[in-house]
Amino acid sequence: MTTLTETKTDFTSLIADLAKDGRAAQRKLARATDAEKAAGLRAAARAIRDNAKDILAANAKDMAAGEERGLAPAMLDRLKLDDDRLEGIASAIENVANLPDPVGEVIDNRNSPSGFGLERVRIPIGLIGIIYESRPNVTADAAALCLRSGNAALLRGGSEAIHSNRALHTAFVEGLASEGLPEKAIQLMPTQDREAVGAMLKAAGLVDMIVPRGGKGLVARVQEDARVPVLAHLDGICHTYIHAAADPDMAREIAVNAKMRRTGICGAMETLLIDASFGNGADVVAAIADAGCELRGDERAQKLDSRVKPATSEDWDTEYLDAILSVAVVDDIDAAMEHIAAHSSGHTEAIITDDDVAAKRFLNEVDSAIVMHNASTQFADGGEFGLGAEIGIATGRLHARGPVALEGLTTYKWQVKGSGQARP
Repeated sequence: MTTLTETKTDFTSLIADLAKDGRAAQRKLARATDAEKAAGLRAAARAIRDNAKDILAANAKDMAAGEERGLAPAMLDRLKLDDDRLEGIASAIENVANLPDPVGEVIDNRNSPSGFGLERVRIPIGLIGIIYESRPNVTADAAALCLRSGNAALLRGGSEAIHSNRALHTAFVEGLASEGLPEKAIQLMPTQDREAVGAMLKAAGLVDMIVPRGGKGLVARVQEDARVPVLAHLDGICHTYIHAAADPDMAREIAVNAKMRRTGICGAMETLLIDASFGNGADVVAAIADAGCELRGDERAQKLDSRVKPATSEDWDTEYLDAILSVAVVDDIDAAMEHIAAHSSGHTEAIITDDDVAAKRFLNEVDSAIVMHNASTQFADGGEFGLGAEIGIATGRLHARGPVALEGLTTYKWQVKGSGQARP
């Protein structure tokens, strides 16, 4: 990594230079075989293990700086690396290496009326910018997913993890180079200046896609300022609807899990909708309250348990990421879906019911990236979907939705195979 760019103030030129190098490396990477990319990732995992001492020493600097800055305990926990977490990072890279290569997959094959053959084939997107906060493991996860899918990556991590990110990146590209893959396929932004992020977001034609990983403030800024296509979700306002025909024990178990297993993840349930005809709503609400959750509800929900506080209009549109839950009693499935349409962020919704007709309606008519039947919203995760590591969850309507893994990091092109046709 050159130190010259550390002092550059022309951030538009800096991003142009990085993009030029990244795009050139991506063209070289496109010629690599499936086996060569997999070997490069396994070498990167070995290099991280071999350089564990240096990586952990770098992380110790970040932890000390974070404590001095007064970072919250949760932030420090996300930042911290130890032997077990570092082994987890290396293992995750190896898992990506073992995934099927999506590049070159034929996803459509037909003959045209004019007699030539048509194939729609998966190809890499190109140069992907990843902007993320605090978690140094994202450096390795994002690099591995981009490289496995034939993309180049331009990584920009948070300042709180600067030493950890640099050490992980150094080891990762050392592994790539040992297998003859281009080092500049995976670049780490050489400056933490926020103006460089702004230049990156406006680099249309140079950067092909931006993926933000972090809090609401980061994602909102990226979505507002970007002139490059963005793959992201802003909020995870996830709903669980307990239908009149729900099994009481299942409803209680799933509702408690959906909220309380991990309250700070984007797939955590933030609103519980209970059908007015479901006879065990009080038991479900009591179980969630007994688990230590603060409840805020409408008038009918308040009647189910004295611990339910009055909800405000803002509660229905809030991603708490905490042990707080909004609860509403709805008249029927139509009212439940109307509530979801009005307040959902398009992330994940679930219905609990033994009525297959109601379940089918919910799955077909609720327009979110992930819709579930008789399962906890906490399963909204690429690993749980069998996709391996994910680069994020997408809630937009174009390109990819839900957990974005290797397939979501590809686009396609048409290959036309003729035999001398000339259009009349």
